Amino acid sequence: MAEPETLRVHIPLTLRNRGGRPRILPPKEIEVAMDRGQDARLLRAIGRAWDWRRKLERGDVTTIADLAREEGISDRYVSRVIRLAWLSPSVLERLVLRREPTVLSIFDLCGVAELPWDEQPGRVFD
Repeated sequence: MAEPETLRVHIPLTLRNRGGRPRILPPKEIEVAMDRGQDARLLRAIGRAWDWRRKLERGDVTTIADLAREEGISDRYVSRVIRLAWLSPSVLERLVLRREPTVLSIFDLCGVAELPWDEQPGRVFD
């Protein structure tokens, strides 16, 4: 009787739930650098900036001071972080959808948002 021509490979993977999602982990002796994606604080700041922008555009609040009072934070912080809502579409796509890490802090990224859209990707990712 001939041997079957099937090759069977066994890879000992571990299945763990992290944050409510299953994640497949390699064996401990084969440690790989896992790409953790974008910084959660940056994504949260961008989300807040867009929420604040929508509130201002809809007329839910009339000034940044009103917005800061409603949120219970300083108006200086709101006026700085809300600039993230005016990042270029290409930068937002790379940060939020592709989860590419930036070389800048959130504070520095707020300053980059004031630049023309064509200059922003070079400052954020280079």
